[in-house]
Amino acid sequence: MASVDRLPMLAEGYERLTAELKLLREERPKIVEAIEEARAHGDLSENAEYHSAKERQGQVEASIGDLEDRISRAQIIDPTTLSGDRIVFGATVTLRDDADKPIRYQIVGQTEADAKVGRISYNSPLGRALIGRKVGDEVEVTVPSGDRFYVVKKIEFV
Repeated sequence: MASVDRLPMLAEGYERLTAELKLLREERPKIVEAIEEARAHGDLSENAEYHSAKERQGQVEASIGDLEDRISRAQIIDPTTLSGDRIVFGATVTLRDDADKPIRYQIVGQTEADAKVGRISYNSPLGRALIGRKVGDEVEVTVPSGDRFYVVKKIEFV
């Protein structure tokens, strides 16, 4: 029997997934209409509208299946209820890089990650390197651009 892996995520990420699922489910009838309309044009072998609508239907159904799977395995974590001296999922971490520049990241789920806004996935190289660390720990991580060195300066649960 296969085990079902839980997908940790913040409430915000869960809400985004359910909203995306709702939009895709609302698109289903429109695709069916487009297929019916294209079918009415006759010869399906050279009917670009029909093939396009069928392709979109396949994409939407695959996306719906993927979203339903992720939502069913979601483990919603509220960082404000967490505490401790170690970095865990949901923690907001302040690091210092080799140039002594402060960098702040929140450890989030894969679907919520966006490094530009300071959110990194717990599965990313840096995320994996940070989990379990405490203030004062030195972290070395290998990323595509080379080795990076950080020192954990602060751990918050906000």
